[in-house]
Amino acid sequence: MNYIKIDDINVDELEIYQQLREGAFRSDNSFIADSPKVVNILLNTEIQVKSILATQEYYDEFKELISSKIIPKLYLASKSDMQSIVGHKIHHNCMMHGIRPEPAKLEDLGEQIIMLDTITSTENVGSIARSAAALGIDSYMLPKEAPHPFSRRALRVSMGHASSLKIYIYDDIFQAIQDLKLSGYRVYAAEISEGSTYLSNVITPKKWVLIMGHEGKGISDKILELCDEVVTIEMHEGIKSLNVSVAASIIMYQFKRDLLKTH
Repeated sequence: MNYIKIDDINVDELEIYQQLREGAFRSDNSFIADSPKVVNILLNTEIQVKSILATQEYYDEFKELISSKIIPKLYLASKSDMQSIVGHKIHHNCMMHGIRPEPAKLEDLGEQIIMLDTITSTENVGSIARSAAALGIDSYMLPKEAPHPFSRRALRVSMGHASSLKIYIYDDIFQAIQDLKLSGYRVYAAEISEGSTYLSNVITPKKWVLIMGHEGKGISDKILELCDEVVTIEMHEGIKSLNVSVAASIIMYQFKRDLLKTH
């Protein structure tokens, strides 16, 4: 393999590794991934890779995988040089510059969808993506204001598994819900409210959408009114809520389990 050894950390081509920090993207949909586990998962997908910045140890260990991809530039640096390039301490020896895949179209989404309302935590976006991928739910809907699953930390928290999901970014949640219902999905909202159905009592259809709300405010009444059913996780007395990513994982697991039993 032909490596580009870093003699000058200030060359223009390396600026992207410092500039694309949390939540930053370029007009060409460039993103940065870090850590061998995440990068290697991405290398096993069809995602376009522009360059890798890594130590000799990384290149030696994963030579076969790297050779299987067309990667225009393989930058070779020491770990201390990598830290100088990105501008902070790192705990890994590999980074990747890639291009986000084009967002999915509504008609191309799968039969089970996890959908986020006004969520704000990058960690939760990544954690939910990882759980969805693990449970075989391949479609992820998010508002354009939310952290993107390919933002640096979300991608790391998902362990790169966000790359296996069909990602759909919507502009208006009310229109999105209406479009989903017209496409034959039953739309569930996860919320503690009067008249909600306990999770253990939900009868899951083949096509469903699960909406998770804001970490603090939950889901608004206007959105709940549009949904077909509101589902609540049974909890011990005195416990009012769960972390949104934990709640999403529990409900997705139960929905998939119920689906396997009924279909």
